[in-house]
Amino acid sequence: MALKIGSKAPEFTLFDTDRKERALSEFLGKKTVLAFYPGAFTGICTKELCAFRDAMANFNNMNAQVIGISVDGPFANKAFTEKNQLTFPLLSDYTADVSKKYGGVHEDFAGMKGYTAAKRAVFVLDKGGLVKYAWISDNPGIEPPYDEINKSLASF
Repeated sequence: MALKIGSKAPEFTLFDTDRKERALSEFLGKKTVLAFYPGAFTGICTKELCAFRDAMANFNNMNAQVIGISVDGPFANKAFTEKNQLTFPLLSDYTADVSKKYGGVHEDFAGMKGYTAAKRAVFVLDKGGLVKYAWISDNPGIEPPYDEINKSLASF
């Protein structure tokens, strides 16, 4: 079941690209954009995360941060971060448990039986962890509506 606007974002602890455990609670205190993406090194995911990277000055001006989350392992996320010079943390939800609590997952992703990937989803949280904006796509081939995300961040 997907997370709804006005609800409290579920706490989680996931590994970052250095295999360090990172909890949602450590990021609270700033506006937070949680960007769930299906897979590192795929075309649309690369475009999306590079778009977030290129908008970091704008996010910083709004006292906001970005956290990317996928089912990729920390090793793939580290290589993806380095190749694309990403300036925000990527967290590894390799069990897909967090993805299922937030936006949901694609089962048998890309026609591969047994392979689960996070649905492309974006959640904007206020500094206390309340969901202020939610966008979830069943189509992994489209990018999120960046204008809506910016409007949401600017609204509180």
